[in-house]
Amino acid sequence: VDILAMQRVFNRQAPFLKFFLKQQLIWVPVIGLAWWALDFPFMKRYSREYLLKHPEKRGEDLKSTRRSCERFRHTPVSVMNFVEGTRFTPAKHDKQQSPYRHLLVPKAGGVGFVLDAMGDAIETLVDVTIAYPGGAPTFWQFLCGEVSEIRMEIHTRKIPDNLKGRNYSADAEYRRAIKDWLTEQWQQKDQRLERMLSE
Repeated sequence: VDILAMQRVFNRQAPFLKFFLKQQLIWVPVIGLAWWALDFPFMKRYSREYLLKHPEKRGEDLKSTRRSCERFRHTPVSVMNFVEGTRFTPAKHDKQQSPYRHLLVPKAGGVGFVLDAMGDAIETLVDVTIAYPGGAPTFWQFLCGEVSEIRMEIHTRKIPDNLKGRNYSADAEYRRAIKDWLTEQWQQKDQRLERMLSE
């Protein structure tokens, strides 16, 4: 639902949106095929357990990200990334022991890989916070017009120079800096969600 809501809000207001999507989303009827035809990057993520059994797959997500970002460097696009990597559920929130009330812990890898691959071609982060006062709707509820209200706040953030064009895979200090920056963004986002849901 987030993707469709953002497509609606940003239509003709920003360069064409390109979302990094989980490989499984290609199977969503009609829309999965449309995302594929529009050249959205589909990411195949492997669990630690899988990578222990198949070490040759390590780094495949980075290669895929680099290929996508290389294409993005030559065409104006808005690169969209859902930093939590999965849908919020109370069970996932509890399992992670998330320090946030409304969010899961952000995953820095995708952001780091994009900033690494795009280098100086990316200047600004558009931070989109979406709240569903009636509870998170299903895709089907959205398609059937059963979502009565969606609240969205949009903020632009300059990407700090020290976070651009460094090697995310090889630079531990860089990985720490990305995580610290995301933690700060996530603390602010959690406070925004608290306010947006209580208004």
